[in-house]
Amino acid sequence: MNSFEETLQRIDNEIAHLKFDRQPGSLYDPIKYILSLGGKRIRPALALLAGNIYNNNIDHVVLPALGLEVFHNFTLLHDDLMDEADKRRNKPTVHKVWNANAAILSGDAMLIQAYQLICSTKSEHLKEILDLFSITALEICEGQQLDMEFESRLDVNEAEYLEMIKLKTAVLIACCLKTGAILGGAPKEDAENLYVCGINIGLAFQLKDDYLDVFGDPQTFGKNIGGDILCNKKTFLLINALKLADQEQKEQLLYWLNQDTFDPAEKISAVKKIFTELQLDKLSETKMKAYYTKALQHIQALYVSPKKTKILEDLFDQLMYRQS
Repeated sequence: MNSFEETLQRIDNEIAHLKFDRQPGSLYDPIKYILSLGGKRIRPALALLAGNIYNNNIDHVVLPALGLEVFHNFTLLHDDLMDEADKRRNKPTVHKVWNANAAILSGDAMLIQAYQLICSTKSEHLKEILDLFSITALEICEGQQLDMEFESRLDVNEAEYLEMIKLKTAVLIACCLKTGAILGGAPKEDAENLYVCGINIGLAFQLKDDYLDVFGDPQTFGKNIGGDILCNKKTFLLINALKLADQEQKEQLLYWLNQDTFDPAEKISAVKKIFTELQLDKLSETKMKAYYTKALQHIQALYVSPKKTKILEDLFDQLMYRQS
């Protein structure tokens, strides 16, 4: 099997050779920009690694995997616009470099290009892969809609939040693993186990992302710390803070949630202090660990040698303990 580092190198090389030479060039410049920012490339890597478990030759998995990465970056481009985010991977977001219209239209073009890449799938698997990708894309839109609706609600519960991040984040990770497995020739049971594994590691991944948004190091996180706090995002941390806070803490939280104008640094500091007092960092870590453990159980259920799954297990370990 190829190592994770070799897999990432191949993905970076393939992305660098993607052609965006149609006209007008101004439509494609934002696409080139966001893809040039790098990122973890976890999703296409998962597709290639899953395929490599069952097949030494994964050339036919590369273009669909790139399609999944292009699609992921399309969602980031639109998410940043909806969230009014200033930075992505320590660089200005597309709507800041260009404008909102460019972010919308170039994002739409990225979605079409993602489908074009995924349609390179061999004919015997094309319908299955397209069906999987299409329902995944729809679920991500559903998750984003829930996320936006939660912004105006104070009664979001933990189960609703977990369903939202499952749709918004975890289903794409699951789709990548299952896509690679199908194209690699995995048995149906293994492909399904990898999908469920992806759901669980995706939930852990998003919980970690929300955790880092509050408790991470801004020098390594790649985004401004406290963005979720400033936007009143109903994260695992805030939902549990509202649930567990005493009267004084809850009054402080509601004060900051209801302020239209405020000093950003002061709000972040005040809300983070309450999260820390309630030990929500530890509660979040416990929840992440539970999903991480479930993901490993589904890997261990695969009908392959443990040697072939070690790279995936090591990668999940990196995701769990990452700082960015």
